Amino acid sequence: MDLGKHYNALNVKDIKVSRDFYQKLGFVPISNGGSVEEKWLVMANGAIKIGLFEGMLPKNTLTFNPTNARQIYNELSKQGVTFDSVSASLQEEKGPCYFMLADPDGNPILVDQHEA
Repeated sequence: MDLGKHYNALNVKDIKVSRDFYQKLGFVPISNGGSVEEKWLVMANGAIKIGLFEGMLPKNTLTFNPTNARQIYNELSKQGVTFDSVSASLQEEKGPCYFMLADPDGNPILVDQHEA
């Protein structure tokens, strides 16, 4: 099961303050990675990525960006995994889609496919 790229999605109170803090640690915004105005921003420091999300996530979230979320969803469904939410587009043959689940300790996990 290839979960693709990974980053931690952080639930932040003030995205501008958080952006400024992570820039001090060497993180820079990535292209097509949101903006302060949109209230979400993905930043990188080398191969390490973090996402800052103001008012979008209830908790800090482990995030994966696979190339085939539908296949992963089907495999996990067959294993009896329950999901907290799924996008309607998950039932389509291609295109962006996502699903969320939680680990046994309640930590949220987002599997978010951006491309077909």
